[in-house]
Amino acid sequence: MKILFVHQNFPGQYRELFSWLRAQGGHELVFLTQRKDVPKLENARVIQYDTHHKPKEGTYALTQYWEECAGNGFGCAQAAEKLKKEGFTPDIILGHVGWGELTFLKQVWADVPIIGYFEYYFLAKGGSVGFDPEFPASPHAPFTMHARNAVNFANIQTVDQGHSPTQWQCDTFPESFREKIYVKHDGIRTDNLKPDPKSQVALGRLGRSVTRDDEIFTYMARNMEPTRGFHSFMRALPHILDARPNARALIIGGSDVSYGKKSGAQGGYRAEMEKEVGNKVDWSRVHFLGRVPYEDYQKIIQVSRCHVYLTVPFVLSWSLLESMSMGAAIVASDVAPVREAITHGENGLLADFFKPEDIARKVVDVLERPGTYAHLGPNARKHVVKNYDFTKVCLPEHLRQINNLVPKAKRITLP
Repeated sequence: MKILFVHQNFPGQYRELFSWLRAQGGHELVFLTQRKDVPKLENARVIQYDTHHKPKEGTYALTQYWEECAGNGFGCAQAAEKLKKEGFTPDIILGHVGWGELTFLKQVWADVPIIGYFEYYFLAKGGSVGFDPEFPASPHAPFTMHARNAVNFANIQTVDQGHSPTQWQCDTFPESFREKIYVKHDGIRTDNLKPDPKSQVALGRLGRSVTRDDEIFTYMARNMEPTRGFHSFMRALPHILDARPNARALIIGGSDVSYGKKSGAQGGYRAEMEKEVGNKVDWSRVHFLGRVPYEDYQKIIQVSRCHVYLTVPFVLSWSLLESMSMGAAIVASDVAPVREAITHGENGLLADFFKPEDIARKVVDVLERPGTYAHLGPNARKHVVKNYDFTKVCLPEHLRQINNLVPKAKRITLP
């Protein structure tokens, strides 16, 4: 089959599906992306395209996002036109709708079916905006959020089929959208992401490696920011360290902002929170590791006695499900998207996002009484294997949806 993938940040949510198709061979795979640092790959072509237009500073707020996404869409369409002139016409297109890249592809290939990834509908209420009173929404938020959804509205008409990774994310969209969207996670490689009691992590400051025998608790986010509850974690930190004098915190994440408003402090929200908690924390037992290679991230979770996952009501992180797959005992924020994966007391513990003392109390309890909570990690892994495993659960559904839109002779079969 000839398949065109589209995602501005290769490979995005298509990491596992794209890798699986490459490994199978026999398909002509092309990936359009804005990412520039992609190495050459076997059995696939990754083509970098440039946006055609970016809005200028001071552009009207209600149209700025559409203008940016239209520039992405037209840039992507021009790259598609070039592919068409070279003789490439895909049998199907898979792409993320969020940055407008799919918007004009029907103008290039009118008859090629498209499955669009609908990750999030911008909510003025019930989502990330305005959830935390510490970061109040602008009075104009209902208008700017609705204006941003112009991209979603344009693309629900563009695609032949929609896709959302979780039910909560699908339910953020209007009911009229949901009739066209199927729900299935991108998939977790539970065969690769397993518990490993022999894992160890070298800590330079400590002068030795830490293992499961050490009292390690962890926090991970792409960036240390309020949307992922970094401020709540940092406020819980003094209570955890005071109660557990041998505990160490391993913190993974960058100092940028992926979602929401940027910090005004040099050094970002990390600097803000370090200043706030100040001398309440024994910093010799806090290890900021930055962004780490994927293999190191796995080892860090594998040595963790308790992993903390915090988020506002927003897109569910892969890291939560990956940590569950690796058998982590997890304390997570009690919000709707998390409750889709974690049942309190069964495969994790849920804590009040707004109460650092509650977060700390649950983390301390897991650290103090690992035997009492020994069931959490195995149950978490069982849940992910049953519901999110890429090969056995998610891949078959994604292939079924693809096969529904292509001629019988083109369909992909599972080996």
